[in-house]
Amino acid sequence: MQKSKPWGRFWAGVRSEVPLLLGVAPFGMIYGVLALQAGLSPLQAQVMSSVVFAGSAQFMTVQLIASLTPALVIVLTGFVINLRHLLYSASIAPWVQGLSLRWKALLAYLLTDEAYAVAIVNYRQNGQQDGEHWFFLGAGLALWATWQVSTAVGILLGAVIPSSWGLDFALPLTFIALVVPGLRHRADGLTALAAGGLAVVLMGLPFKLGLVLSSLMAIGVGLWLEGRTQ
Repeated sequence: MQKSKPWGRFWAGVRSEVPLLLGVAPFGMIYGVLALQAGLSPLQAQVMSSVVFAGSAQFMTVQLIASLTPALVIVLTGFVINLRHLLYSASIAPWVQGLSLRWKALLAYLLTDEAYAVAIVNYRQNGQQDGEHWFFLGAGLALWATWQVSTAVGILLGAVIPSSWGLDFALPLTFIALVVPGLRHRADGLTALAAGGLAVVLMGLPFKLGLVLSSLMAIGVGLWLEGRTQ
C-alpha cells in the first residue's frame, strides 16, 4: 500500500474544496443575519454553526424558532433534513473502516455535502492509500472554517441591518439555490415537485408538522421513482 505524506494530502484537500467555498460563504452570512432576526443571540447563532454545522438544518431551525415551534418538532425536522448523511456515511465507510475511532468521529463531524463530494472523488481516484484521510480532513476543515467565519460576518451584519428590511425572503431563495442545481434527473424533479406540493397541502397542520410529513412522504416518492428507473 502506497504511503502519502499527511500534510501534502491535507493541503490537497483544502485546495480541492476552495471552489465550493465560494458558494458556501454567502449562505453562512445569510444564516447569521436571519438567526439574529429570529431572536437568537450572537453567541447562540455562532454556537449553532459550530455544533450543528449543517446549513440546510440551520436555516430551517431558524425559521421554526421564529415561528415558536416546539423543540421536539424542531429536532425531528432537523433529523429528517439530515437523513441524506446516512447515505453519505454508507458510501464513504469502506474507505475509512481501518481508521481509529477518534479519526472516524472527527471525519463524521466534518461530513457535509461539499466535503463528501470532494472526498469520495478522491477516494475513487486514489484508492485506500495510507494517508488519504488527511485529504478528507483538509476538505472538511476548510469548509468548517469558512462556515464559522461567514456566520460571524453575517452576525455582524445582522446587528446593523434593521429587521424592518424583511430579509425573510432570503430563506426560500437560499433553499431554491441549494436544490435546483441537484435536479439532474426526471426522478429528482418529480420528487421535488412532490415535496413542494405536499408541503402546500399539509401546511395547515399544527406545529409545522406538515413540513416533517411532506419531507418523509417525498423521500418515499423518491425511493419509489428510483426503484422504477433501475
